[in-house]
Amino acid sequence: MIERLLPAEVSCVETVTDPPGADLFPEEEAIIARAVGKRRREFTTARWCARQALDRIGVAPVPVLPGERGAPQWPAGIVGSITHCAGYRAAVVAHQEKVQSLGIDAEPHEALPDGVLDAVSLPDERTHLTELSAADPPRHWDRILFSCKETVYKTWYPITREWLGFEDARLHLDPSGTFTAQLLKPGADRTGTPLTSFTGRWLVENSLIITAIAHL
Repeated sequence: MIERLLPAEVSCVETVTDPPGADLFPEEEAIIARAVGKRRREFTTARWCARQALDRIGVAPVPVLPGERGAPQWPAGIVGSITHCAGYRAAVVAHQEKVQSLGIDAEPHEALPDGVLDAVSLPDERTHLTELSAADPPRHWDRILFSCKETVYKTWYPITREWLGFEDARLHLDPSGTFTAQLLKPGADRTGTPLTSFTGRWLVENSLIITAIAHL
């Protein structure tokens, strides 16, 4: 599914099961030594996806360790993103010379818990969601917005190494499966060009929401 949201330069691997033969490097194992089973399965399979994706672009297997604020640490010259939720894990990678940053997120296609929407959205975004819900009631637009905002942060942080709050991006969702994020916090990309917006894509399929950004 996720490859439909990203350009050909991006290597994508996803799975809805946990491969029984998936192993971890010792450095990765140390991170989850005391983790519960659910966390261990998510972490292990996400790293399996990451190594499969790296292999497809000619990069040898390496530990993929969480760095500052939990962002995956990729080999030099590589950008990527990881996501997992119940019944889904994925990793995407690309050479930095082709893609500046990547962000992906997956969520269950269900409504956000009570009170969460107000915490993660701006007033005009909530108005926008009301309009979308009136036109297409079956979709959980609040969770789609949340997933898109998670993807925005995952794309922003590796470039700037700065926090981006939910209030620092104003999103517009297009029912066709695209979205735009107006960035309300100053920042610059790897070329020094000011970061003012991201564009991304979303889909709802198999009871999942998947969102992705490739900042070229």
